[in-house]
Amino acid sequence: MSDPAAPLKDFKPRHDFFVGIDSDGCAFDTMEIKHKECFIPNIIRYWKLQAVSKYAREAAEFVNLYSKWRGINRFPALVMVFDLLADRPEVLARGVKMPQVDSLRQWIKTETKQGNPALKAAVARTADAVLTQALAWSEGVNRSVGEIVEGVPPYPFVRESLSGKLAGKADVVVVSATPGEALVREWQEHDIAKYVRVIAGQEMGTKAEHLGFAAKPNYAPDHILMVGDAPGDMKAARANGALFFPINPGHEEASWQRFHDEAFGRFIKGTYAGDYEAKLIAEFDALLPDTPPWKKRG
Repeated sequence: MSDPAAPLKDFKPRHDFFVGIDSDGCAFDTMEIKHKECFIPNIIRYWKLQAVSKYAREAAEFVNLYSKWRGINRFPALVMVFDLLADRPEVLARGVKMPQVDSLRQWIKTETKQGNPALKAAVARTADAVLTQALAWSEGVNRSVGEIVEGVPPYPFVRESLSGKLAGKADVVVVSATPGEALVREWQEHDIAKYVRVIAGQEMGTKAEHLGFAAKPNYAPDHILMVGDAPGDMKAARANGALFFPINPGHEEASWQRFHDEAFGRFIKGTYAGDYEAKLIAEFDALLPDTPPWKKRG
């Protein structure tokens, strides 16, 4: 079987600089529509949470959109939603028990390519009922995304940055936890796929692995920049000794304008690291809490 990560492992530099860009919520304003219209309705449907749908929605929105876990892979995010609901008083009062998903937890611990192909292989190997249900849910999410998410353009200054700033100066790779098929469709739909060398989704590994395969062996650490809207993007950068540029949730247009007008120029000139990067990251950190609002209310 061919290695899905081969395009990253075989990556050869054409420029001295490398920029990784996350997609959902970073290059495209797709996080809200995907989670609120696709992920969450399917969580409620496939995992039988209709009796606590209000609380399931609030938990899923917190994990995936409004917390420091924003942007994590769909399978650990799903388990985190169950865990948040399991000890919520309103859910306990209704007598609703969360699904027992021990085999999914184990699969998450041992599998780095946390996408449908790897999960499908695990289902074929084990015939495990929980993994089968997780696959059905994930495929349902993908169908909903394919039916609902279209015509969502990249944020202002994304195209301008790709065509006017990065082109000819940096090798660009999409670094994402989204399924590759959806990524390719979205980047091609808006005619910006031509500006990137590889579109890497969840099937090629984690974001840290994407950077580790393509960037770390080929560029100086201060010549690698990860652009992302979630703490996981920053962790992936740091795991590879790379720099991080935050796209601030709720302030995406201003962030991309800052990247276009100022930050990329600093990166190329070697004045990005240090106080400038630290200031941007402090702003970013302040936007994403780690305590759910209902626990603060309690």
